Amino acid sequence: MPAVFPPLFKPLRDPRDPTRIVYPLAGVCFAGLLLFLTRLGARRRMGQLLRSPAGRKKFKTLFGVEAFPHGDTLGKLAARLDPAQFQECVCALAERLIRNKVLYAYRLLDHWFMVAVDGTGMLTFPQRHCPHCLTKTHHGKTIYYHHVLEAKLVTPNGFAFSLMTEFIENPGPDATKQDCEIMAFYRLAARLKKRFPRLPIGLTMDGLYAGGPTFQLCADFGWKFIITLKDDDLPAVNAEFEALARLQTENQRQLRYRDTNTTHDYRWVDDLSYRDSERRDHRLSVLELRQTVDRGDKGELATKFKYVTNLNLKPQNVATIANQGGRIRWKIENEGFNVQKNGGFGLEHAYAQKRNAAKNFYFLLQIAHALFQLLEKGNLLKKIYSDGVGSQKNLAGFLLEAWRFALFTAADLERIQAAAFQVRLDSS
Repeated sequence: MPAVFPPLFKPLRDPRDPTRIVYPLAGVCFAGLLLFLTRLGARRRMGQLLRSPAGRKKFKTLFGVEAFPHGDTLGKLAARLDPAQFQECVCALAERLIRNKVLYAYRLLDHWFMVAVDGTGMLTFPQRHCPHCLTKTHHGKTIYYHHVLEAKLVTPNGFAFSLMTEFIENPGPDATKQDCEIMAFYRLAARLKKRFPRLPIGLTMDGLYAGGPTFQLCADFGWKFIITLKDDDLPAVNAEFEALARLQTENQRQLRYRDTNTTHDYRWVDDLSYRDSERRDHRLSVLELRQTVDRGDKGELATKFKYVTNLNLKPQNVATIANQGGRIRWKIENEGFNVQKNGGFGLEHAYAQKRNAAKNFYFLLQIAHALFQLLEKGNLLKKIYSDGVGSQKNLAGFLLEAWRFALFTAADLERIQAAAFQVRLDSS
């Protein structure tokens, strides 16, 4: 069995009867990864597309079993596995990338790992799916849904790796107050600090989190934050920023990018005082970026970005903090949720009805997405396809074809395991 699989799924404890096991635990989980890596979109397609003769031979080479697991086998195992253990699989994968310094080049100011926090929809049902469903009533019609809050490691070159997940769900069907993204964030932050106590984290978040509780939490945990600041949020802070920014003309900088006909105008104020509703005092900085794009005959397109942060702002770092700290938050939406929903991973597809199984399929998706990103941006593919593979959809198609038809023997496996090679990533 290849060395990559035992560490990847090592946190999992097999709940099955040892005397009745046909497929090893790592083998069934590997089948789940293939479901997402090849972007099949549904468990039933595993039997149609992954159980080819060549696919079964490769599975035997990897795991010593003649047949390839059925989609129902994967579903039944997912329902019995502990989601907390699957969460640890995701955390361990991210930890390995950090420890191996894969992401060191993408740290903000050569120190902070940027972690974007945001929520998204996961599953929606016309009737109650489980006692923990969230509910929403519109025009007399009630829908039942499940949301999730994600903390993802994001980088300027487009990586978006899941670091920690918090499911937003009610404690029961008769909950007097529904769970929400803010309450889920407090739970997630505590778990994140416990699991990665020494990781230098910089949070990049939307304006929902601009407030005293988040500021205090980051102070207690030793984290930095860059939070979108809307003009009508934190009125006292906004007013003080506007007043002082007019006076502190030295805290202004303009950068022009001729290749894109873009101009960036920065202005900032350090050491603003803010007292929250709990009468806790905070020292904050506000950074504003006005971006102007000259579109020729179409005129200029102006956009304003503004952030509140606990980082010290200087002329040398404001551009980096704004663009690689604040604006990078969109990576969780674009390279994260959008790809997982609309790029073939099927984030909003109900791979299983049971609560535990649905969560475990979600974690399998996160692992597969991380591996897919490493494959896409690695240099191994460029050695085979010097002109690239085109879209991610093409790459998933090539993976499916390779699994279904390519030959892979025990000798091939031994040669790969014995070879010493290094995978380099595209840092553009």
